[in-house]
Amino acid sequence: MTELFSSVWFYWAIGIAVGLPLGLVLLTEWQHVLARKQSFLLRPVSIMRNYLLPLSALLILMLEARQLPPQATSVRVVGTLVAFVVLVLLLSGIKAALFQSAPEDSWRKRIPSIFLDVLRFVLIAVGLAMIFAYIWGANVKGLFTALGVTSIVVGLTLQNSVGQIISGLLMLFEQPFRLGDWIETPQAKGKVVEVNWRAIHLETGTGLQITPNSVLAAASFANLSRPAGKHSLTVSTVFALSDPPDKVCAMLARVASELPHCDPERRPTAVPSGAQEYRTKIPLQSPAEDGRAKAVFLRWIWYAARRDGLHLDEAVDEFSTPERVAEAVAEVVGPTLHLNRDEQQMLLSHARIERYGDGELVQRVGEVPDCMTFIMAGEVQMTARLEDGSETVLWTQSEGSFLGQSALTRQAVLGSAYAIGEVTAVHVARDKMADLVHQNPKLLQELGRTIEERRAHVRRALQEPAEVDVD
Repeated sequence: MTELFSSVWFYWAIGIAVGLPLGLVLLTEWQHVLARKQSFLLRPVSIMRNYLLPLSALLILMLEARQLPPQATSVRVVGTLVAFVVLVLLLSGIKAALFQSAPEDSWRKRIPSIFLDVLRFVLIAVGLAMIFAYIWGANVKGLFTALGVTSIVVGLTLQNSVGQIISGLLMLFEQPFRLGDWIETPQAKGKVVEVNWRAIHLETGTGLQITPNSVLAAASFANLSRPAGKHSLTVSTVFALSDPPDKVCAMLARVASELPHCDPERRPTAVPSGAQEYRTKIPLQSPAEDGRAKAVFLRWIWYAARRDGLHLDEAVDEFSTPERVAEAVAEVVGPTLHLNRDEQQMLLSHARIERYGDGELVQRVGEVPDCMTFIMAGEVQMTARLEDGSETVLWTQSEGSFLGQSALTRQAVLGSAYAIGEVTAVHVARDKMADLVHQNPKLLQELGRTIEERRAHVRRALQEPAEVDVD
């Protein structure tokens, strides 16, 4: 028993038997804390718990408890595994402590991934060389000398190509763009989806554009995503010489502000640029919306220009003819309001036919309508704005329905109306409708009841957002 307590290996065995479970428990608790905090140090601590601690305990057990010589193959194998795990832990710790936890605007965050890959490769090469030199006794001096001579020869042979790669890497270190940014180069315009040591990949509307880093380093390009929230789309249009410029600019700015892609924090502007041309600047939240915003804007101003009596591309609109107005009043307005022929004739000179594009605003919340609108073709979706700024759908009105009835009471509407597909509607002036209603008490009662019912449904929808069925 005395020999047992006097043996060195006994205390090493006791230390490993007690220290290994205790170390595992402490590292496990630390691991759980980091997992709850979603810390970047979770991976290094996991490597320490799962690999480094057990392998270190095994190596100490072999060297001190079993008294195996360091030159033994089993000891060298386990020592190699421990050294390799230490190397992996070192790389993971450097990445987590210096780069993953770096602030967004720091130089550590701007370092491209290719530089980290090169640094990782160098550390792995040096670490493996030290492992083979100190554990296995390999002579690595000749290997480093050969690699140095070879690198000089290869550098002289490929100096042009290497120079292009270095210039590209220096540009990436400056980091004028990031993944997800939209850039415009002399070759293409698109979204940055990948950056590697040789080229960047741009996702354009026609495919994937691959541009070498050296080309970007030697040319100028525009980052459309920086500064954030400042991107705008400029659309050019042409109107007739007789169209008042202020009226054209007001129409263009109004339609641009109603686009779903328009940034609500900024206002669009429209200015004449000469030669009957107008430029509309539409603020957007992302360059990705350029194509869709331009397509919707050009489609909507086609309808808006005709409603305002303007001549887009110098075109003349003759859609609202007296014949069509008479037909619309006879087929839609008359049956809806139960008007006789004389009452219909009274409305002809005070009615007009207008068209709206898909998604266009037909009626705006908060405005007092100056006419009643009767739907001839298409559908209109009625919505109400909630307290958080979002909109909830109230009901859908189809052919033969009407809206804008609050024009008779001079009250602001509580909801908005949007066209579903192309909508054709006939508008009857408010004053003439008021005269007609005052002459027809029954019609006055029906419209009054309709106004109260719809306003009640809107109030309920604002309190409990839900789709209701009203026509």
